Amino acid sequence: MGFEEQKQKYSHKPVLLSEALDYLKPWHGGVFVDATLGLGGHSQALLSSSSDLTLIGLDKDARVIELVTERLKSFSDRFKAVHSDFAEIKRILEALDIDGVDGILADLGVSSFQLESRERGFSFRFCAPLDMRMDETSSNSTAADLLRTLSEKELADIIFEYGQERYARKIARRIVERRSLGKFVETTEDLVKVVESVVGKRSGRIHSATRVFQALRIAVNDELGSLKKFVFDAIDVLKTGGRLVVISFHSLEDRIVKRAFSELSGKKIRILTRKPIRPSRNEISENPRARSAKLRACLKL
Repeated sequence: MGFEEQKQKYSHKPVLLSEALDYLKPWHGGVFVDATLGLGGHSQALLSSSSDLTLIGLDKDARVIELVTERLKSFSDRFKAVHSDFAEIKRILEALDIDGVDGILADLGVSSFQLESRERGFSFRFCAPLDMRMDETSSNSTAADLLRTLSEKELADIIFEYGQERYARKIARRIVERRSLGKFVETTEDLVKVVESVVGKRSGRIHSATRVFQALRIAVNDELGSLKKFVFDAIDVLKTGGRLVVISFHSLEDRIVKRAFSELSGKKIRILTRKPIRPSRNEISENPRARSAKLRACLKL
């Protein structure tokens, strides 16, 4: 599939875009970091906001790096994409001889590019191997590896803690029972069937497997551990007066950001958002994926 086809297929509406720009204030230029490139919508807006703005873009998905580098090639003199987890922001900036940045944005949502990549196992809409690694080049365990090797208790803890799924223990027990019969859960279809055998097909907006898929994705990619490290390191690399904006999509992420900001408030930062900023009704109607988004921002003292 060529780039133009990919761009059309994986159309991307950046969430809370105007609000993010309002808090980052990129109009006068400087050095900024988009810590989660995704499909490059936020990056494009930042680069378009000022001809004096330089942007470093990070993403742990090598396919994303390739796609966004092509999308933003008209800004190639002011944009550099780096294949890296955002938890490595300090190391990346040191390697680039950048000793401070004016603004950092992190949009923690999983991109449509990843959700709609049929072979990667992020979505239960397609039958695919349960991989779920954001960085396919890493040696990390896949979701199928975890389901094949972890104990019943370990699986239950992951599903309950990261998915907030009340049937976590029953689901974990069913997975281990299947394993004992040589029936390993290796595909998205396998996992959906296991979950539905325990909790049925829930009616309403949320599919019964949604929370389990979320939990496994978080575990495979150590998303919460990376986020904790990132927030503190991102604040460290900001210049005085620099701004950090984080857009989260579920309570586990938002809680980490909120606690980090609270811990550093008055010491290293001033919190700019007393309460998280939410999308407008109009944005949600145009982009339903925005409905759970929360934006928090701070300024480096």
